Amino acid sequence: MSSNGWSFVVWMTFLLVANAHVMQCYRDDQSARRKTKPFLISLLLLGYILATKQLDWFLVVALLTSWIGDVLLIPKGDKWFTAGGISFGISHVFFILCYLPRITSRAMQFGAALALTALIYFTAAVLLMRLIWEDTPKKMRFPMAFYLITNATMNLFAASQLASVQNFGALVAYIGALLFFISDCCLYVVRYYRRPEVIFKKHYTVMCAYLLGEGLITMGMMWI
Repeated sequence: MSSNGWSFVVWMTFLLVANAHVMQCYRDDQSARRKTKPFLISLLLLGYILATKQLDWFLVVALLTSWIGDVLLIPKGDKWFTAGGISFGISHVFFILCYLPRITSRAMQFGAALALTALIYFTAAVLLMRLIWEDTPKKMRFPMAFYLITNATMNLFAASQLASVQNFGALVAYIGALLFFISDCCLYVVRYYRRPEVIFKKHYTVMCAYLLGEGLITMGMMWI
């Protein structure tokens, strides 16, 4: 079978496993979703490696550290949540490095729009942290705030890439970055807010946004 054939098989397997995982989240079957979670981003990464002729190693590392973050978040406890957050923070840095080569002076034509986008993201981060501040352990507050700002910064670089390139792939990658940010906001509420039920089906919403986000970033970068 050709590499294209294998990549198709892997993509389909990823979609099947992702669907099974979000259904487990919908049913709140914690035991079952812990078993499928390690296969999600690993399949996405493998699919990318098989599908592309020229690897972007920054994207490879971003997906790899996202996978490590997923695995670290499986056990319960603040130390595991912190370790997973560090790994995801590294993944955001490498996503930024993916976007950076495509950002040009053309983005400055949209300076006002990018400034407004930054204001929206950072305002959302501040409002979210205010919402969960009293319910979050003191030792977790500032690391969580820093991580959310890192995610917002990654989104701003994705938006700058879109302003520079202005094609379908860049738009898809930006939508993926936005969904990643939404997923993390929902996760914070599910994890620490006193009323986690305000997020529809809790981890179902978190993982739907997260998997779509990672998938769209990957596909978008391949299509640019």
